Amino acid sequence: MPDTFYTVSPHWGWFAVVEFFVAGLAGTSAGIAALLWLFSRNRDDRLVARWGFGIAMVGSVLSGLLLIADLKRPDRFWHMLLFSETLLPTFLKWWSVMALGAWALFVFGGTSFLILVGSLAEAGRLPRGLAFLGREPIGTILAFVAGLAGTFYAGYKGVLLNATNRPLWGDTVWLGALFFASGMAAACALLLLITRRRAPATSTWLGQLLFGALGVTLVVALGLLFTLQGSVLRLVLGNVYGVILALTLVFGVLLPLILTWRPQLLGRYAVPSLAVLVLAGAFFLRVAVILSSEAA
Repeated sequence: MPDTFYTVSPHWGWFAVVEFFVAGLAGTSAGIAALLWLFSRNRDDRLVARWGFGIAMVGSVLSGLLLIADLKRPDRFWHMLLFSETLLPTFLKWWSVMALGAWALFVFGGTSFLILVGSLAEAGRLPRGLAFLGREPIGTILAFVAGLAGTFYAGYKGVLLNATNRPLWGDTVWLGALFFASGMAAACALLLLITRRRAPATSTWLGQLLFGALGVTLVVALGLLFTLQGSVLRLVLGNVYGVILALTLVFGVLLPLILTWRPQLLGRYAVPSLAVLVLAGAFFLRVAVILSSEAA
């Protein structure tokens, strides 16, 4: 059992915490953008989708740079995508969680970039000759692939931890769902903050999605805690990280859930306050989960 016999810590620190946060934000942004792109009803949807793909593209680059910086041999980063002996893609080793994750990052970042270019070209902000990347059928294919790969990557981080034999990480199957739900809430909050005045028609939908994502995050987090063995809880949460997790659930999940339900409580400050609380909550949730096991 992971709580009585476990492997040496991988010694992940703040690079990993930031990368996990960026991964959740970027991956779910791609998923939200893909939904809006594929089922667009108005120009507001397309505008928010463009921002979503932009966040996904920038986040994928930052995530990749953080992963490379955290390698003992950064110059061998390409080994995450290709086998060094044969130069074949590592996704052929489909049972390797890390290989699938590296390719998911590459795919959703690349397709988000291409459809963003096509969208900006359609809007006249880039050469018109590139607009075909945003039109049927190429735009639909790119959006679908970006959304699928991004959604996978957002939850993959929790699955990666589950594949270890560390305390907490190897003691629950809820981490993938937890990281995905909190990443979805963070992406909704950021998109809502950026586009609420430019795309009011889509803001209502984003607010509803944010409410649902926060609700799922709270339920999954509580379910995770209630299903852990007492010895694991004491080992990994009976310290400062347990306090961080508790404060995160209150101020980063429960309070934003209330504000999303009753935004009139803060009036015009509701959305900025929501964005700060939700983004901080998603970050500190990863601090508590990653560093608590590292300290055990």
